[in-house]
Amino acid sequence: MDYTHLGRSGLTVSRIVLGTMNFGPQTSEADSHAIMDSAREQGINFFDTANRYGGPDHPGHTEEIIGNWFAQGGDRRERTVLASKLYGDMWNGYPNGAKLSALNIRNAIDASLTRLKTDRIDLIQFHHVDRDTPWDEIWQALETAVAQGKVLYVGSSNFAGWHIAQAQEAAKSRHFTGLVSEQSIYNLLQRDIEREVIPAAQHYGLGVIPWSPLHGGALAGVIAKQADASRRGTGRSAEALGANRSQLEAYEDFARQLGVEPAQLGLAWLLHQPAVTGPIVGPRTAAHLTSAIAALDVKLDDAALARLDEIFPGYKTSPEDYAW
Repeated sequence: MDYTHLGRSGLTVSRIVLGTMNFGPQTSEADSHAIMDSAREQGINFFDTANRYGGPDHPGHTEEIIGNWFAQGGDRRERTVLASKLYGDMWNGYPNGAKLSALNIRNAIDASLTRLKTDRIDLIQFHHVDRDTPWDEIWQALETAVAQGKVLYVGSSNFAGWHIAQAQEAAKSRHFTGLVSEQSIYNLLQRDIEREVIPAAQHYGLGVIPWSPLHGGALAGVIAKQADASRRGTGRSAEALGANRSQLEAYEDFARQLGVEPAQLGLAWLLHQPAVTGPIVGPRTAAHLTSAIAALDVKLDDAALARLDEIFPGYKTSPEDYAW
């Protein structure tokens, strides 16, 4: 396993991040525990979850599954860098049960700690920007949580570049660390964050944690799998196939030339991008996880990276992307 610091922080994390969104809705608790054990054995120490994960009928269930895994002992909690998120409604429409008010931040953190059976969340992330709550209120609530030892670091998710700037300038005025990471959708098919989010992250020292690194499976060999009716893509994967078939065909051809699996190529490309800490992989089985970890061994030279840019053109930083 390869490791790096999370942004400008001193926190050491694995370059593959274990995503847990499937735990509960698609993966049983027993299988989820087996995947976490496998991740631990293979050196992954960075686990990502959210308070809303668990399915529409059981939000919080994923955190409960992780908490039950921690409760088995064996240094599971001590050796894990635990990231969770808050923002979404956990109170069935209760007016203060969502977003980033000081009240919801306090309630959400305490509820997550109970489900996770732990005394701290190493990285709490804002799942979305809250345009109605002032940053002084948000940071005061997090300063309290940090002082109490309930939270160690703070990150954002799905923020625009100017949201990151707002957050960091407000934190700076309070002599608070502020954000150390940003979690955004980022993959070869979805490169929008190259315009402003990545430059903002680099400027403020945030580590970028890409979610949906294979675009819902579209970059995992969807063309080759299409003949198998039982493995037809759905959701983001199906939409990407319809809109980007020729690009995906060229991509899978290039993966074959390199002698790597398409999924490993997509993850390896992210690992070569500036500011990226590590992509989140959401395996449904331990075998999927082992395959994803193999991406760490895929080294892409300048010619390979240029070929991928030809197939999936990216963006310049703003304003050069759209102006002289």
